[in-house]
Amino acid sequence: MNVIERHESAVRSYCRSFPRTFTQARGHEIWDREGRRYLDFFAGAGALNYGHNHPELKRALLDYVESDGIAHSLDMATGAKEAFLERFHQVILEPRGLSHRVMFPGPTGTNAVEAALKLARKVTGRTNVLSFTNGFHGMTLGSLSVTGNGFKRAGAGLPLNGTTTLPFDGYSGAEAGSLELVERLLEDSGSGVDAPAAAIVETVQGEGGLNVASRPWLQGLEQLLRRHGALLILDDIQAGCGRTGRFFSFEEAGLRPDLVCLSKSISGYGLPMSLVLIRPDLDDWEPGEHNGTFRGNNHAFVTATAALEFWAGDELERETARKAATAAARLEEIAAGCGVPATARGRGLMRGIAFEAEGLAGAAARGCFERGLILETSGAEDQVLKLLPPLTLGDEALDEGLGIIEESVRAAVQASAASAAGGAS
Repeated sequence: MNVIERHESAVRSYCRSFPRTFTQARGHEIWDREGRRYLDFFAGAGALNYGHNHPELKRALLDYVESDGIAHSLDMATGAKEAFLERFHQVILEPRGLSHRVMFPGPTGTNAVEAALKLARKVTGRTNVLSFTNGFHGMTLGSLSVTGNGFKRAGAGLPLNGTTTLPFDGYSGAEAGSLELVERLLEDSGSGVDAPAAAIVETVQGEGGLNVASRPWLQGLEQLLRRHGALLILDDIQAGCGRTGRFFSFEEAGLRPDLVCLSKSISGYGLPMSLVLIRPDLDDWEPGEHNGTFRGNNHAFVTATAALEFWAGDELERETARKAATAAARLEEIAAGCGVPATARGRGLMRGIAFEAEGLAGAAARGCFERGLILETSGAEDQVLKLLPPLTLGDEALDEGLGIIEESVRAAVQASAASAAGGAS
């Protein structure tokens, strides 16, 4: 029994999926204690869009630490915070015509979601929040109440109230209709659905199985909410920070969310940090009404500011789109040629293959790891083989990883067929 098994809680998960002790990482590569190299197409569940230990981010952090820069500050003013806020407005908000204020709610994504839900209820005076099937927004109680996954919700240990779950785009298999249903529910005083404070939505449901909302559906949802006096909360925790191409995943649809939740790759270095972007007229907080000890992670401010230089021009966006096209075409070929019902799905470099057969995605993921590639599965039944490679990886590494995926999918399908044949005999 190793140290982890002896001392860490049974709640641990990723060390079970990837049973190695890792010691070094750089870019898209990670090495275990025995010196074996792995390609990392997991990227900290999307927290490492710029790879491990990017040299420019690392240099900025080391310089700050070596100069005895402030490390912890609650929400006091620091030079590191000021530098981030100014650069974020210059590089991200102003060019997109966004005037949102920035709130630092705490270190993780679920802190951002909790703050957004609380503020939406405060400013509208309503309690109900609309959420969508297969959505995932975090593991604290408010976030769980707007999460679809039954296993995650059950962990709350008590009823999760104050929300209404509605079908995500394409959930019923119909080309259209889910928004018409929502409209009818909100118009009908006999529907049992209370007027909502807000709806919270992901443009691409990462943990929910890489379900992609269409541009018309997203635009229709925004318009519907406006008609009913409800706010749009856009959860861009996993799909944002360039993961789908543009910095915000909602840019392609031309949305203007009232509240935006960011975390994961906002620090650029894997350091804990989250934001809520708040439309100025909604910034109705009283001082200290929502707070936390770790709102002032200045090391994260430093690396986040350095990471914003990736967005001072359009090179990363163009390169992500190019690599995404390569990945999409290759995954479609793998899905079409694997011999079982499977479909490629996703946006940008947030991609995967969904399998109808139970267990195939998991078997393929294990095969990838055995062959030196780290990735995960997603979806309510872990039916999607999901890849989130660093946006900065090169073409050669992308091709190598896709080759391992193809080989692992083929082997998993063959093993499944052999097992079925053996059982039949």
